[in-house]
Amino acid sequence: MATDPYLWLEDVTGDEALEWVRAHNEPTVADLTSSARFEDLRSGALEVLDTDDKIPYVRRRGEFLYNFWRDAGNPKGVWRRTTLESYRTDSPEWDVLIDVDALTAAEDENWVWAGVALRYPEYDRGLVSLSRGGADASVVREFDVAQRDWVAPEDGGFTLPEAKSDIGWIDADTVYVGTDFAETEDGEPALTTSGYPRTARRWVRGTALADAPTVFAGEVTDVAAGASYDHTPGYERHYVSRSTDFFNSLSYQLVDGEPVLIDVPTDAHFSVRHDYLMVMPRSDWEVNGVLRPAGSLLVFDYPAYLAGERAHTALFLPDAHTSLQDYSYTQSRLVLVTLHDVATRVDVRTLGDWQPAPSTGLPELATLSVIGTDADHSDEIWFSASSFTQSPSLLLGDATSGVSVLKSTPEFFDADGVTTHQFFATSDDGTAVPYFVVKRDDVATGPTLLYGYGGFENSMTPGYSAIAGRSWIARGGIYVIANIRGGGEYGPTWHTQAQKSGRHLVYEDFAAVARDLVSRGLTTTDQLAAQGGSNGGLLMGVMATTYPELFGALVCQVPLLDMQRYHLLLAGASWMAEYGDPDDPDEWAYISKYSPYQRLTADAQYPQLLMTTSTRDDRVHPGHARKFVARMEEYGHPVQYYENIEGGHGGASDNAQAAFKSALAYEFLWRTVGRAGD
Repeated sequence: MATDPYLWLEDVTGDEALEWVRAHNEPTVADLTSSARFEDLRSGALEVLDTDDKIPYVRRRGEFLYNFWRDAGNPKGVWRRTTLESYRTDSPEWDVLIDVDALTAAEDENWVWAGVALRYPEYDRGLVSLSRGGADASVVREFDVAQRDWVAPEDGGFTLPEAKSDIGWIDADTVYVGTDFAETEDGEPALTTSGYPRTARRWVRGTALADAPTVFAGEVTDVAAGASYDHTPGYERHYVSRSTDFFNSLSYQLVDGEPVLIDVPTDAHFSVRHDYLMVMPRSDWEVNGVLRPAGSLLVFDYPAYLAGERAHTALFLPDAHTSLQDYSYTQSRLVLVTLHDVATRVDVRTLGDWQPAPSTGLPELATLSVIGTDADHSDEIWFSASSFTQSPSLLLGDATSGVSVLKSTPEFFDADGVTTHQFFATSDDGTAVPYFVVKRDDVATGPTLLYGYGGFENSMTPGYSAIAGRSWIARGGIYVIANIRGGGEYGPTWHTQAQKSGRHLVYEDFAAVARDLVSRGLTTTDQLAAQGGSNGGLLMGVMATTYPELFGALVCQVPLLDMQRYHLLLAGASWMAEYGDPDDPDEWAYISKYSPYQRLTADAQYPQLLMTTSTRDDRVHPGHARKFVARMEEYGHPVQYYENIEGGHGGASDNAQAAFKSALAYEFLWRTVGRAGD
């Protein structure tokens, strides 16, 4: 393998590397922000992000509904709560618990909210995670909700320094914790090669973290290991697990302190609720003499299962067009959310006899997701609903009697005369690949933006994008979402066939959609752009280096690009189950066929390219984007580059940064494919 002359750009915060970043940011920002259109795009995006009219999504914890909120007056955000009675009104009365802007100013830290875990059942204490600049690593502090104050370590408060930690309540004075321990009992590293906790400890209030006994340990080569406690009254159980790779894990129940294996397939998704064991295998599974296909949902008696019994009921069986996306419990119901050719359906069953139960109030032709239940106490259920042209609405009700709209977001662009169409492209191997086209009815052909991801079983379902609507669709652009393999739109096999040596299917699918858009007359090659981030950024890199003739421009965001070294950078080792191990010659043989960084050449003609990343991204290393741009420049290819010094993997740590980053991308697109062919 050739020596990489740009390894120095992997020094994330090194002086030389950051000097390179600033030198590349300056001309990109000066160029793309110079027009009046950029300011319209930026202010329009910021209006969407900062508006007080958006839905304050909540999570019930006891008698209160909790929400984290950002707006123009609170760019860092506030954590707050209200009652359901107040929430039903147009102007709820919010009780602010933590003001992150005030905390940032008081402590002179660039804090970004990273979540909170409230203690069950009182919900009187919270384990609050705060990130510096939006990184995945965070500090953890205990917060006293009643006193509105932090619990200091000297007063017994649970506090963790910055790390990729995992912490959860057991009882009022005990937690399970995994973090970057200074020392481990077995002398092995505290973190896995992926950078996540390898051990879990039981930590009692008032004792030193270093003295907390280890309850479970994984291998250094695992992705992570951890422990959790199920506090369901009458079914209290302790669990431990180790993720052997991104898609496989071994899980155990602790019985008298000893781990008892929950012997489900290692790649299955499963959950335990009361004495029900729900298993969704990701590969075909022969169980109790019956072959159950990948993507099924099977229910077992959990205690009997641990004892070796395998009798079960199939609650869902997939077909060629239908897959299970998610399931949720209420007190007496099981709610299944499925996709039929990427359109949402909801199926409600009665717990125990599993018979279908009626549901009312659910909108047609919308993407629906369950966002909250109160399963320990009631059949309360919360849904979110939206489509490409329908702004989000929040539905609340009872899983036994139906739901109704509680709150709606106003429309942020004029969707009258905007229509969504679904088409299917034929990939190289004959597979039909669905994609959605969203455009104004008076636009027959024109500049087109194709978005894709294609990895980790993430489904790209129809949803309202106010910023894309304002910045692209309303201005006459055609917006396209591709449901390529690697996602989960047709169940686990839509993903598993595209893992490792099958990775080429992802790129063949996306290229097929690009060709189909042109063949249908919706656009031309010069007017076709594509955009993707993270794994989708890798997709953009492959389009640039393998299919450059198909696109006029590409926006590549927080990408993986150097697939020869990705497993050595930050969390990269955790993704080898997706892509393969480049140190294995057999696996590098297929990775090398698409790895964008290694495939760059001096004599190729590449689409116009905007590359963006974030210095504070501690998941996908910014060195991928930096090195790719440096090599393009070495070969004499023009490229525009912007790196946010903050922002984490999302690329922005507040709404202003997100709006700026969005406007850069859309201004670039309008300047390239937006005027191509004029």
